[in-house]
Amino acid sequence: MKAGRCFLYPYRYNQRERYMIKPLFWVGQARKDLQALPEDVQDLFGYALYLAQKGRRHPQARPLKGFGGAGVLEVVEDYQGNAFRAVYTVRLGDAIYVLHVFQKKSSSGIATPRPEIDKIEQRLKAAQRHAGG
Repeated sequence: MKAGRCFLYPYRYNQRERYMIKPLFWVGQARKDLQALPEDVQDLFGYALYLAQKGRRHPQARPLKGFGGAGVLEVVEDYQGNAFRAVYTVRLGDAIYVLHVFQKKSSSGIATPRPEIDKIEQRLKAAQRHAGG
C-alpha cells in the first residue's frame, strides 16, 4: 500500500465563529469591582461574560427583575457564604455592557438592595448614551 498525503481542511464555520464575538464595555467602576473579587468568582463571571459575547447564556445568568425582560441579566455566585453578583445588558446593539459587579450585603433576603438598583439604572442610562452615539 502506498503512503498517501493527508490534507486537513479547517471547518470554515468554526473558524468564522471564533471571530464573531461581541465587544465588551465596562461601565463605571465595574471592571475594577470585578478585579477586587475572589479569583474563583472572577473566573465564573468572566466565563459568563464570554458566553454573552458569543450570544449564549451562562446557566447562572437570569433576567434582573424590574428591567423589562431578558435584556438586563445578572449572574449570582455564592462563594464561601458570600453572595456576589455581576449585572450586564445585551440589549444595546451588538455589544455587551457590564453595568455593575458587587458583593450583596443585604439583610432583606434575596432582593437586590435599592442603592445597587439605583447604580444599575444610572449605569444603564450611561450605556444607552454610549451605544446611541
